[in-house]
Amino acid sequence: MTTVSHEFKRVFVWEAPVRLFHWINVLAILTLMATGILIGNPPAFMSGVEATNQYWFGITRFIHFATAYVFTLNMIYRIIWSFLGNKYASWKQFFPYQRKEWKYIRHVVWDHVLLQNTKVYDYRRNFVGHNPVAAISYSIVFILMILQVLTGFALFADNSTWFFPKMFGWVISFFGGDFNVRFIHHLTMWGFAIFIVIHVYLAMWHDWLEGRGEISSMFGGYKFVRKERVKE
Repeated sequence: MTTVSHEFKRVFVWEAPVRLFHWINVLAILTLMATGILIGNPPAFMSGVEATNQYWFGITRFIHFATAYVFTLNMIYRIIWSFLGNKYASWKQFFPYQRKEWKYIRHVVWDHVLLQNTKVYDYRRNFVGHNPVAAISYSIVFILMILQVLTGFALFADNSTWFFPKMFGWVISFFGGDFNVRFIHHLTMWGFAIFIVIHVYLAMWHDWLEGRGEISSMFGGYKFVRKERVKE
């Protein structure tokens, strides 16, 4: 009779700068989405107060623009740390260039998307940090982040007196006008919304199914890597 027992080894994966980036990004994206929706479709509040005295829309715009600067600096900070951090934070993690990693992609999709158990490769033991599909998705998210920065500051350029937003004025003509830039900015926001739903679901799914501390690792930095021993 064959029995399988599981042992877990505690491994430090996510350094403090990576965890800090993650939670700042969470707060920044949620704030930008909430204020962005209000700016794009402001509700008509009934009030006896003059608009110049109430100024809620101006405050909303200020929060949106201030958070945009935090979002941008946080993104630059993460790019820098991808060259300074440990191997799990490295920029190489976002490009599954090794042949074995590409080989696992089909099985990750089979397991994650179709929710079918794969018996060909036990890939869960091979990827302590990001698996190849997660690496590709995070690379796409970084592209979306850059696109949001470009289009967001381009839309802000005409109303700003500071030099930084005006550096992105060329984006308007590149994409063919304000309307197109605003549409891309809005559409990219919904790309983030879709990613958030999938990301939270898979984090909870991994945590429940694998028991490796997927969610808690973003607080403490540690994951639990499974080691299997087969006893005859």
